[in-house]
Amino acid sequence: MEWSELIHIWVIVCPLVFIGGLIDAVAGGGGLITLPAYLIAGLPAHMATGTNKCGNAFGTFLATGRFLKRGDVHLPTAVAGAAGALVGAWIGVQINLIMPEQVLYYVMLAVVPVMAVVLLMKRNFGQEDRSAELGTLQLMAMSLGIGLVIGCYDGFFGPGAGTFLMLAFTGLCRFDLLTASGNTKLANSASLLASLVTFALAGKVIWSVGIPAAVCGIAGNYVGSSLALKGGAKVIRPMFFVVLVLLLARLIYGLFA
Repeated sequence: MEWSELIHIWVIVCPLVFIGGLIDAVAGGGGLITLPAYLIAGLPAHMATGTNKCGNAFGTFLATGRFLKRGDVHLPTAVAGAAGALVGAWIGVQINLIMPEQVLYYVMLAVVPVMAVVLLMKRNFGQEDRSAELGTLQLMAMSLGIGLVIGCYDGFFGPGAGTFLMLAFTGLCRFDLLTASGNTKLANSASLLASLVTFALAGKVIWSVGIPAAVCGIAGNYVGSSLALKGGAKVIRPMFFVVLVLLLARLIYGLFA
C-alpha cells in the first residue's frame, strides 16, 4: 500500500476511531462508528472487519484495566462472561468468514426499537444494584451465557455488542450501570482478543492501518472511561439512546446500501 493511500485512510479512520473509542468506553457500541469508517476509507468488507478489531481492541483493554483498578467490576461474573465471550467470538468469526450478514440485519432491526422502548419506560434502569437478589452461581451461569451469545455476535458482526452486553448485565443480572459497564469491558476485551487473533491468522488485518487506529482508540477509551467512572449512570444512560439511534441508522443503511 502506497503512502498517499495510507495517509488518505488514516485521515478518515483515525478521528472516527477516537470518537468511537470514547463512546464505547461510556456505553458500548463504538463499532457503530469505527466499522463504517474503514468501509468509507475503501477497505474490503472482511479486511475492514478484521482491522476494526485491531483498532478497537487495545483501547478496550485500557478501559478494562481502569475499571478493574477502580473495583467497578463484579469479578466472578465478569470472568464468566469473558470466558463465554472468548469462545463465542471465535465461533462468530468463523461464521463471518463464510456467511453473508443479511439475515442478521432483519433480526437486529426488530430488536433495537424494542430495546429503546424498554429503556424509555424504565426510567430507573440500571440506577441501583439488585444483583444480590440472585445467587452467585446463577449470576455466573447467566454471565457465561451472555458472553457466549453476544461474543458470537461480536465476532460475526460487531457493532453494538458492548451496548447489548450492558443491557444484558443490567436487565438480566440486575447490576447497576457502572458495574455492568465494568463487566462489559472485561467480556468485550475477551471477544475482541479472540476475534483479532482469528482474523489475523486468516490474513484479514491491515496492520499499517490498524496500529495507528489502535493508538487513537486508546486515547478515545481513556477519555470515555474517565467520563463513565466520574459520571456513572448520569453519563451512561443518555449515551445509551445515542448509541441505539446510531445502531438503528447503521442497520438500515447496511440493509439498503
